[in-house]
Amino acid sequence: MRVAELPVVAPTAWGWRDLVTLGKPRVVAVMLVCALVGMALATPTLPSPAVVLFGLLGIGLAASGAAAFNHVVDRRLDAMMLRTSRRPLAAQRMPSPIALGWATLLSVAGIGLLLWQVNALTAWLTLGSLIGYALVYTAFLKHATPQNIVIGGVAGAAPPLLGWTAVAGQAGPEPLLLVLIIFAWTPPHFWALALHKRDEYARAGVPMLPVTHGEAFTRLQVWLYGWLTVAVTLLPFVIGMSGAVYLVGVMALNLRFMVWNFRVWRGADPKAPLAAFWFSIRYILGLFGVLLLDHYAQAWALWVAPALP
Repeated sequence: MRVAELPVVAPTAWGWRDLVTLGKPRVVAVMLVCALVGMALATPTLPSPAVVLFGLLGIGLAASGAAAFNHVVDRRLDAMMLRTSRRPLAAQRMPSPIALGWATLLSVAGIGLLLWQVNALTAWLTLGSLIGYALVYTAFLKHATPQNIVIGGVAGAAPPLLGWTAVAGQAGPEPLLLVLIIFAWTPPHFWALALHKRDEYARAGVPMLPVTHGEAFTRLQVWLYGWLTVAVTLLPFVIGMSGAVYLVGVMALNLRFMVWNFRVWRGADPKAPLAAFWFSIRYILGLFGVLLLDHYAQAWALWVAPALP
């Protein structure tokens, strides 16, 4: 259905649930989990509760603002795709100026809170991620190149770095490695969904990889980038950032991750791409959860266990 064919709905039809929807709360929740792990890994002890509270709140508000900007910029594209056609702007329930104002309010509140209660480095890095996602990726890269996900993945990979800098006040190789993990994971994660939604992207004229290079090539890239993700996820153990608990956990997760990527690559199961997409979300959450478990297991062995009678 083209945008011109959509029925016009009175602006008063929108409500508070639409404001929540603009912020993509489920996506932001995953980002905040990754940021929380970054906070925990930045210190051998428990991070300050105040820093955790204000850091997550500021990062969450800014991420919700970026998501709302995405709704504004992509409203015509969203109207053409079944997956997104019921979003507030795509369905014409909400006027664009209201959404734009809400996006600005969330973003300014998030960055301002980080400047006020956390530190300037985290605030500026968060602002850079917001601009990278809302403007560079959504407004330009998404419509310019089939490598949009790869290049734009840097902005989406920032949460663990933001969490780390919120606690430590500085960056380093460890949080950058966490960024690299999400950066490598993003292409097989999103291209699996793009395979499932290929026809919708084609109708909307978005140059996603399955549209420009075909499904067979995209399936191969999912398989290859999956192995790249596996290699990168082993680096925390290689550099001594994590220990045996992480190694065992990540090997189990990688095994299941690559089973799904293999099914996508083979192309025999039409349901495999969507199933692989959903598993990849559980995979990245599980990976960061195992990192967190390993971190506190090492802390226990180092600080608590020797003090026991």
